Amino acid sequence: MDCSSHKLYHVHEIDSRAHLDTYLSDKPEMVFGEETLKFPMEKCHYIFNEGHIKGEVLYDISVGSFIHHLYSACVVFKEISVLRFNEKCIMELNKWLHTRTGAFVWDHASTYIKEMEGKSDQCQDKEIMLKISIKNIVKCDIEKENLTDSMVLPQADCVISAMLLEVISKDQDDYLMNLKKCTSLLKPGGHLILLGCLNATYFTAGQDRFHIFKYDENYLRKVLTGEGFIIDHCDVLKRKAVSDLADYEAIVFITAYKEK
Repeated sequence: MDCSSHKLYHVHEIDSRAHLDTYLSDKPEMVFGEETLKFPMEKCHYIFNEGHIKGEVLYDISVGSFIHHLYSACVVFKEISVLRFNEKCIMELNKWLHTRTGAFVWDHASTYIKEMEGKSDQCQDKEIMLKISIKNIVKCDIEKENLTDSMVLPQADCVISAMLLEVISKDQDDYLMNLKKCTSLLKPGGHLILLGCLNATYFTAGQDRFHIFKYDENYLRKVLTGEGFIIDHCDVLKRKAVSDLADYEAIVFITAYKEK
């Protein structure tokens, strides 16, 4: 399948359950666990427990129906709004949030955060805490100057974007424009947390292959500093998974802030 036939995440609907099963499940055939499940959870656990990122309001603007990276965030932030571009992903999130029949089961992620925190008796409590912290699930439109269109959100103390900017951007100009739109929701002095795929061109969900804008760590650092961000943490995990379902070379975790 050539690049021109790849679907665009924000234009075409994605099979949200297949996406979760492929990259975030505990199925034996899920080979991406170290990179897409454990690494984001470990880095978020470290960053939020370090104590440098604080506040009341956090916005999560990420791909798919991922929530595993928010387990540690809900300890710090009591008001979390989840912003998504696809209706099916919003439906999937609402099923989990409201404990509806057929919701994706995140027990393996809950167990992993429990192991990191050393609190074996608080597995269920952490998931309840996260659900309580999520105040809104908001539909976004990347074509709008204001992502949430007529709904005006207050600026946040922290914005997390996981694996998203590269799948809604066709090229460098697009990436920069989309970064500006996402970070416009951030308070001066607030923190941006980015999780991304380095040197990737596609990922697969169900029967569909989706476009990824290809970039490297140097580009990411350059675009962030060019926008006035000061990078205070960066970690890269090289790929170990053997699969043709996605072609990324590494996962990057980076935190940055704009001076007041």
